[in-house]
Amino acid sequence: GTTLVEWIWGGFSVDKATLTRFFAFHFILPFIIAALTFVHLLFLHETGSNNPTGLNSDSDKIPFHPYYTIKDILGVIIMIMFLMTLVLFFPDLLGDPDNYTPANPLNTPPHIKPEWYF
Repeated sequence: GTTLVEWIWGGFSVDKATLTRFFAFHFILPFIIAALTFVHLLFLHETGSNNPTGLNSDSDKIPFHPYYTIKDILGVIIMIMFLMTLVLFFPDLLGDPDNYTPANPLNTPPHIKPEWYF
């Protein structure tokens, strides 16, 4: 209990250690998942799959390279071009309209909400 909580979260309160661990886990975890997915697909293409009937899956294997690599690179290029078009020609399209309201230093902006414990 206590040892595990202190090791993972850095203590029972939210402080610098907790936020550092939270950021580290949430930053690195998607990269780990993406790498494991790539390794899984690579091994699936190279060695085939396993099934409970014991049938040989060599006839289902397809080569992984170069067609799929070129196709994936083309998809990434198209997505980057779409994103660049969106950012360069329509920069305010995905923005928040609250960013354009004039600042009023006499009151708190509506997007800033007090914490639940206040």
